[in-house]
Amino acid sequence: MKNSKETRTCIGCRVKTKKQNLLRIVKLKDEIIVDFDQKLKARGTYICKNEECFNKMQKNKSLNKALKTKISDEKYENIRGVIFDR
Repeated sequence: MKNSKETRTCIGCRVKTKKQNLLRIVKLKDEIIVDFDQKLKARGTYICKNEECFNKMQKNKSLNKALKTKISDEKYENIRGVIFDR
């Protein structure tokens, strides 16, 4: 990819792609939310829009590492609901 400002890495599969193809998950104060507009000014990370990557992220606890916080399995399931039941 030519422009690194437009390229992000999925924390599930570790594939680099344009950020428009990914979802952004952010830590905003004490809550973890999905930033569908990708405009919030907060610590964030990116994931592909498929359940396989989400499952890898949850299994490896990649979101905990990326957002530098402890996330419960219940919170992972809440995030899954927001993303895939939208």
